[in-house]
Parts: sequence; structure tokens; C-alpha cells
Amino acid sequence: MTTATERVPSGPEAPSEEEALDAYSRTVTSVAERLAPSVANLRVMRQTRRGRLPAGGGSAVVLTPDGYLLTSAHVVARRSSAGRASFVDGREFEFSVVGADRFSDLAILRADARDLLPAELGDAERLRVGQLVVAIGNPNGFAGSVTAGVVSALGRSLPAGTRGGHRRVIDNVIQTDAALNPGSSGGALVNSRGEVVGVNTAVAGIGLGLAVPVNAATRRVIGELMTDGRVRRAYLGIAGGPRPLPPRVRPRYEMDSAVEVVEVLPDSPAARAGLRAEDLIVAVDGTLTESVYDLQRLMVAELIGTTVPVTVVRDGRELELSLVPAEMTE
Repeated sequence: MTTATERVPSGPEAPSEEEALDAYSRTVTSVAERLAPSVANLRVMRQTRRGRLPAGGGSAVVLTPDGYLLTSAHVVARRSSAGRASFVDGREFEFSVVGADRFSDLAILRADARDLLPAELGDAERLRVGQLVVAIGNPNGFAGSVTAGVVSALGRSLPAGTRGGHRRVIDNVIQTDAALNPGSSGGALVNSRGEVVGVNTAVAGIGLGLAVPVNAATRRVIGELMTDGRVRRAYLGIAGGPRPLPPRVRPRYEMDSAVEVVEVLPDSPAARAGLRAEDLIVAVDGTLTESVYDLQRLMVAELIGTTVPVTVVRDGRELELSLVPAEMTE
């Protein structure tokens, strides 16, 4: 029994506002000091009949000491682009484009350097909404700029591709309120451990930025661009969208929707296989396709030129067609 003069023990006191702010500042400062030397300011040039002309700017992240850099494909725009990469220590190096993939908005550059400080790549799959992230880049040409914010949403999608050509969707895009501006593209989105979890790619509105996630899929893209200079993908030749499965068919599958074929392009693999508009694609090579994203993820290089079974529902009946995917070109 306690008396009026005794104090009841309490739990640990919450940190003061000053202490919390100081911890936040220490984290951002630590990340900035660690990553700033690994983020380049790009000045992009393009070759014309009149010589090399400025074609814009952006940012890039150092991948290896011997000059491989990761940036956004739209920053370098075309394979013939080149330019100069500068760093916060004052050094500048010429760079060339090793490969660019418009469908993931990623590109690999090679700078004429041998002793760069590479950044550490993390895993965006471990991010959580509300988590602290730091954006490091060169907005409007201001080198080594740092902004901080939180992951405001995950699982966003971003259209990518060529104007008038094939289109894909970059999925699992990271949305953040860390300020991004022109020139931030290709820069690093970093977690509190100093790991690069995204490549800043777009300004979605006031206070909204988007970043391509660093995950298993983008690591494969990075690896292919570094070794082959391009990314090979399979191509069906359809335009599709989500559609609920008919009730009488739904019990056969562990999903509620499938990919409806909206359009079949002439002389495409889908046309040659006999796919029709309004068909519902429920599986490709035995893997269920509940969404366009599921179908897109299956279009790997290994399927190019290989006969694969495609299960469709047409007029309530299940059919299996044989399809030979072609290689997607820009």
C-alpha cells in the first residue's frame, strides 16, 4: 500500500521534442555523409551534326569502384548519349551509356574512373509505410542536395515504354514525400541504414515523388544491362485489363479475376495462337494470372521462342492454346 507522499514508479519517459529531433537529424546527417560521395551529378550531351550539345542533366548512383553507375533511363534518353559525371569531392569523369531499359526506367553508365565509392543496395521489399527515407541527388543542378521524408505509399504503378511503341507498367513503385525536383531523377532513395532502396524517377505532384524500387526484379535488370547492355523480355501482342472471373468458373481457380484480352495485335504471337478479344487468360505455362502485373512478370527471356500453354476462358469454356512468345523490342 502506498502513502500520499510515496511516488508510484513510472515507465521510461518519452524522449523530449529536442531529443527526438536530434535523433532524426543524426540519422539524416549520417546517411547524407555516407551516400553523398556515391551520387554523381550528370551533365548529359548528345551527338548531333553540329557536334555535342547539352541534352539535360540528372543524377546517378555508383555501383562499382571501376565506374559503373545506375541512373534513370529517361535521363540519358538514347544510347548515343554521353557526358560528364561530377562528384562532391570535385572530381569529374567522362561517361558513356552501357545500356538503357525504358520498360524499367533504368540505365547503366560507365565512367572513366577506377576508385569510386560504391553505394550499398538494399531491398525495397522490406520497406514499410511511414519509414524514414532520404533522397540524395542534384535537383536543378545543385549537387549533393539532400531531402528527407517518409515512405507515404507502396505498391504504386508507373507506365513506362516508348511513345507510340510497347508499354509496360513498373510495379511496386515507392511513393515518398521527400522533395524531388528536375535533376533528382537517377538519384538515390536511401533508408536509415544507408542502403539504396530506390532510384528516384518522377515528381508525381507537390510533395509526392516516385522511385523505382531496388528488389530482385530490378537487380536482374541491372545485371543484364551491365553484362549485355539490354534486357530481353517475351512479348505476346495483346492489350489487356482485369476482369472478374465468371461465377461458374471461379471455383476451379484460387483467384477472383483474370486478364481480359482487350485487343490482339495483328501478326503477333497471340494472334497466331488464336487468342481473341474478350478471352480471359487465367494461366500461362501453368502459373495463374490474376492481373496484368502477374502476366507481365512471366514475360521473361527464357520464354522467347518457346512453346508455352496458355489457359483461357472463352464463353464460359476453358481452352488451352499453344503460344510462342517473341522478343519485345522498343
